Amino acid sequence: MYFLKRLVFTIPLMLVISFLAFGLMHLAPGGPFDKERAPASPEIKRALEAKFHLNEPVWKQYLRYLGLLWERTPEGNWRRVDGGLIAGDFGPSMRYRNHSANDLIGQGLPASLTLGALSFCFALGFGLPLGFVTAVRKGHWPEYAGSLLALLVICVPALVIGPILVIVFAIKWRWFPVALWCSPWHAVLPTLTLGLYFVGRIARLMREGMLTILHAEFITSARAKGLSETAVLLKHGFRLAVLPVVSYSGPLLADLLTGSFVVENIFQIPGVGVFLVNSTLNRDYPMVVGLVVLYAALLLLLNLVVDFAYGLLDPRVKYE
Repeated sequence: MYFLKRLVFTIPLMLVISFLAFGLMHLAPGGPFDKERAPASPEIKRALEAKFHLNEPVWKQYLRYLGLLWERTPEGNWRRVDGGLIAGDFGPSMRYRNHSANDLIGQGLPASLTLGALSFCFALGFGLPLGFVTAVRKGHWPEYAGSLLALLVICVPALVIGPILVIVFAIKWRWFPVALWCSPWHAVLPTLTLGLYFVGRIARLMREGMLTILHAEFITSARAKGLSETAVLLKHGFRLAVLPVVSYSGPLLADLLTGSFVVENIFQIPGVGVFLVNSTLNRDYPMVVGLVVLYAALLLLLNLVVDFAYGLLDPRVKYE
């Protein structure tokens, strides 16, 4: 019942998100046709605005975007405008002519999803063991080295790490391709660039969770019962210490799956991150709102998955 309520609540929440994104984009100064290479005449500009219905009131444009607008036909009957968000149609792109927002998102999303999934697996695969070791070996050199490494990758942004990896591993040693997205080897450097920061974040979350759990009473009781240290740490400690990482994984994965403009721009990856930034600068309303709605849907869905994982990992959590 809890998850069913969450799913039902998602519908009005998505409407609110789409309304805010649509309204904020229209409140921003400028328009989608202000940066044309040649200044258009007033007649051409009015024709373009009429083609994309920008000459209508904002509330009417929003209803049209949702697909809830009804118009009178020449015969005098009323009919609902075809398409719209309720039909999964984000509308035509105002900047990329002869392309719809669905086409552009469909072209860029697979690359962004693949890069995000690889970066997420890389961050978990290195961040969890690093945080676990630094907590278990507290006061010894593994803690100092691991904490320093986690802090270092957090402080150094992808804008700096990416070019360094390209210079060293692609240009100097020629181990990996410099850019593009054509083979598994092309994914190595972008995955490292995007995932290193989150390795540090996950390692720190895992370390704090593990340190808290190691001082809990049930850990002392487990040791008093004669369980081995490995069983205490892995079977009893790790299962609850990883919960902060699970909470962080939902927004993290949604962020990674929708792409990173910096990483995609450095390695020339045809993902949705570049579309989001360029469409925002060019006031391409359908593209921006479509990407915001897509990100919000992923975020809500993954948070629901996180809640489900919480119930599996922590027996104290019960959903009604």
